[in-house]
Amino acid sequence: MTYVVSENCIKCKYTDCVDVCPVDCFHVGPNFLVIDPDECIDCTLCVAECPAEAIFAEDDLPEEQLHFVALNAELSKLWPVIVEKQDSPADADEWLGVKEKLHLLER
Repeated sequence: MTYVVSENCIKCKYTDCVDVCPVDCFHVGPNFLVIDPDECIDCTLCVAECPAEAIFAEDDLPEEQLHFVALNAELSKLWPVIVEKQDSPADADEWLGVKEKLHLLER
């Protein structure tokens, strides 16, 4: 099992989770983070740190977000690793909790 970043991270992109990851499995894109499933050690530390509540155990993902398992795996191979917390987008709080943001994902 691995952990997965889900839709609520899109356009919020808080990076609090990155600071606690012991294996640097987070990758960063323009407006979203993903977890490399090959690097994640299932430590759960990132879950509590995510202000957007966007990180789930793969088995706990809501059914309508199961496609994020494949998306995390795909994008983690393309995007660079992020190892330090960065400033969130200026409008991150406005996007927190907004539903159906997948079409806003920038690759």
